[in-house]
Amino acid sequence: MTLTQQIKKKALDLGFDLVSIIPVSPSTTIDVYANWLASGYAGEMSYLEKHYERKKDLQNVMPQTRSLISLAINYYTKHVFEAEKKDPSKGLFSSYAWGDDYHQIVREKLEQLRAFIQERMPVQGDSRVYVDTGPILEREYAVRGGLGWFGKNSMLINRQKGSWFFLAEILLSNVLEYDPVIVKEGCGSCTLCLDACPTNAIVLDGLVDARRCLSYLTIELKGSIPQEFRQAMGNIIFGCDICQDVCPWNIKATVSQVSAFRSRGENNMPNLIDLMSLSQTEFSRRFKNSPVKRSKRRGFLRNVAIALGNWGSPQAIPALKHGLSDEEPLIKIHSAWALGQISHPEAKQVLKAALEVEKEEEVIREIKEALFVV
Repeated sequence: MTLTQQIKKKALDLGFDLVSIIPVSPSTTIDVYANWLASGYAGEMSYLEKHYERKKDLQNVMPQTRSLISLAINYYTKHVFEAEKKDPSKGLFSSYAWGDDYHQIVREKLEQLRAFIQERMPVQGDSRVYVDTGPILEREYAVRGGLGWFGKNSMLINRQKGSWFFLAEILLSNVLEYDPVIVKEGCGSCTLCLDACPTNAIVLDGLVDARRCLSYLTIELKGSIPQEFRQAMGNIIFGCDICQDVCPWNIKATVSQVSAFRSRGENNMPNLIDLMSLSQTEFSRRFKNSPVKRSKRRGFLRNVAIALGNWGSPQAIPALKHGLSDEEPLIKIHSAWALGQISHPEAKQVLKAALEVEKEEEVIREIKEALFVV
């Protein structure tokens, strides 16, 4: 076999589902990216703009880059029934967060693949590996290599395997044999993902306004979630799978063979009431080596409070009362809102009692608004 063929076989043996090797050239979608940034669609993710210049060309990332190995690995672990997902007393995580943090898992596989390559062809200069962290327009290069096309929801979609993938890359200084493939776009006239998005975050075909996306709101946004989106969250507390759940191409998806991606159990539809009492120590222990730690305790309990408010059950009042006395203003703000969604006299009593002792202006404002709602 040629080295390119050997690399592909080794990648598949390591557990990657898709792999392509392409020559390096400047980005062809950088103008789309620039317009996306200029429109403000990145929200508070300022680091994306900082990476802009480097994303124009992979040689801005690694000057001697000649080849890029684009890889995709399946993380699909679905085994939650629709009836379970609709239980408002339980929290819903994006399925990528059910298991261990993919960054470490995939990086270990990349390092094994890089070592395999170096044994057969010493790297001429530098080489680098990235897992969703580098200044690379990774979906563009995956499309160039024939791994799929840009879906209307902006995800990479593969005709045989769907869209439940983590993407990764290896940059090499060596020149290899290449096999770029032109992939025909397959979304056609389908608009299921656009129609299903509860916040209308997909503003154009393939263009997502992150400021409206539930994944961004529950993970990347560090402050208060705008009130206009809170009810749309339902019981979602970390990430969002809606646009992938409804995609017809994902009917073909098979369960990942990577055991570390599978559910820890405790991340599979946990009771919202129980989550609201997590201390910092308990949060850190529960979500050690989990993607959920990215939201931090304050962001996570902010999301849980909203979900409890959307549940609207008097059973949630004690948990939200606990949240209203938390040391984090962000948790108190959203606990106040949530209590305002519960039509029960006790919820109003808790809010009034909190109003008498609260010092934070933003929390006071939220409590007053919640009392008006009640």
